[in-house]
Formats: sequence, structure tokens, C-alpha cells
Amino acid sequence: MSYTSAPWSSGRACRNGPFPRRSIEIGAIVIGFIYAWPLAAAYVVWKLMGYPALNEMKSFAERSFRNGFSGFSGFGAARHDSGNWAFEEYRRKEIERLEEERRRLEEESRAFTEFVDELKRARDREQFDAFMARRRAGSNF
Repeated sequence: MSYTSAPWSSGRACRNGPFPRRSIEIGAIVIGFIYAWPLAAAYVVWKLMGYPALNEMKSFAERSFRNGFSGFSGFGAARHDSGNWAFEEYRRKEIERLEEERRRLEEESRAFTEFVDELKRARDREQFDAFMARRRAGSNF
């Protein structure tokens, strides 16, 4: 195999051009991580994404914010209108039912936590009372 047929010799097989340019880029990234790591990290992410053009990144961000954050329901799923009134009504009722079930489970969890805390307090009280009884009796452990 000759050096002229290597993938880095022409720069066509590799986005970064010939091999020497690539090594300079890698060295610049390393130095960037030493002196300005956020910029170097952003550059590496941009490089791994395939060098998207700025207008492509802008449109991707706009789509993400518009679709991703506009209509979250109580369970974190994006809301998409199906166009069917009956299905939307059914979906709304199911979400309300699930939300009510979640509230009920949270209340049960809270009640159980209070119950366990009360048991711990009772056990602590019993241990303390036993300690004080032994101490008053004059026994040394």
C-alpha cells in the first residue's frame, strides 16, 4: 500500500483534510481543553454531530423548543391533538383518573411514612425507658 492511497492523503475520505491538518486539529482540541474546556467540548460535540450548519442547528433548536416544551401533560408526555373529539375526551378522563391514582398513592406513601416514624419513636421510647429503669436500679452495664 502506498502513501498516496491512504485515506488521509487526499482529504476526500476525511472531513478534516489531509493527515497533518488533522493532527494540528487534535492538538488544538487538547490545548483547548487545557485553557478553555467549555469551548473545546462544544467544538467536539459540533464535530461529532457532523458539522451542522448554523441555520440547521437554529431550526433544530426551534423545533425542539416548540414541540418539546409546548404541551406537556402531567406525566411528561408531549400532547399531540389527534383530531378525534371522542378519543381526546377518553384521553382526558384517563389522565384525570391516573392523576387521581397518583395523588392517592402519594397520600398512602405519606401515611405509611408517618406510621413507620411513629413505630420508630415508640421503639426509641421503649429503649430509653429501659435504659432509665436500669440506671435507676443502679446496675452498671
